[in-house]
Amino acid sequence: MEKQSRRKVLKNVAAMAVGTAGAAALVPQAEAQKAQGAKKKPIPWTPPGPAPAATTPAAAPLPFTGIITFGNLVFLSGVGAHFKGTIEEHTKHVLDEIEDKLKAAGSSMDKVLKVNVYLSDLANYSRMNAVYAGRWGSVPPVRTTIAAAGGIPGDSLVEIDCIASI
Repeated sequence: MEKQSRRKVLKNVAAMAVGTAGAAALVPQAEAQKAQGAKKKPIPWTPPGPAPAATTPAAAPLPFTGIITFGNLVFLSGVGAHFKGTIEEHTKHVLDEIEDKLKAAGSSMDKVLKVNVYLSDLANYSRMNAVYAGRWGSVPPVRTTIAAAGGIPGDSLVEIDCIASI
């Protein structure tokens, strides 16, 4: 199946939303996915650093998958920065880790379609944006940003998840 640019994928999604033209576009895509046997496919990934000790709660399996492909899409769960640092350091770390995971899945930052950003404190919005800007290619993805009530697990100052095309 031909790889599509993010712009092309977004145009196809917009066409589908219009109505009959969208319905006509949906049929070939559904047939292509059926022929391709589109299935959820977890992508193995091991976090950097030493493995957690067997007695720590972190050693228990997590109740979610970190990254899954489905058809020509990659779904990446939230990535945080679990070390002491500034919002700039945390944002850079998270974006670097997202980039590495997307590359491993056969995608890239410029193919990201949707991003959710969770901040531990909305006062960090401008400083996070200063690091975030320019990391996504010429057309930034659609984005939602919220301040997470009660903070982010692992005391990260920022957590980001995304959906990308392959």
